[in-house]
Amino acid sequence: MRRRSVSLPSRDFSSEKAASTGPDSTRVRATAEAGATLAAVADESPELFDDIYLGLRAGGAVRKQRRGEPLSVEEKEAIGRWQRLSLWRKFIAIGAFALGTFGLGFTVGGLVFGRWRTARR
Repeated sequence: MRRRSVSLPSRDFSSEKAASTGPDSTRVRATAEAGATLAAVADESPELFDDIYLGLRAGGAVRKQRRGEPLSVEEKEAIGRWQRLSLWRKFIAIGAFALGTFGLGFTVGGLVFGRWRTARR
């Protein structure tokens, strides 16, 4: 993400509000101080579940691409966003997915084969 500074006019901002800065959908947060220079904040959400879902969509699209099938616009976008995602966010998303899958399997396995189930003779 390209960072830029935005200089706000000398007006009185009595409360915090988000102002859009243009076509790149970058938001700035205005504070109560007039004339302050604020850094731009990316509009992309750093949510873990969004990253996991993006990875699943991109993985499906790459598999489809490998088989030679045509990709939709959404699939091409998912691949591009996944490739632009930072390496540490990819690691966290993949690790969270793996940990969640293992935990879910462990829980279901414990319920099915646990001690509460009576033994058949």
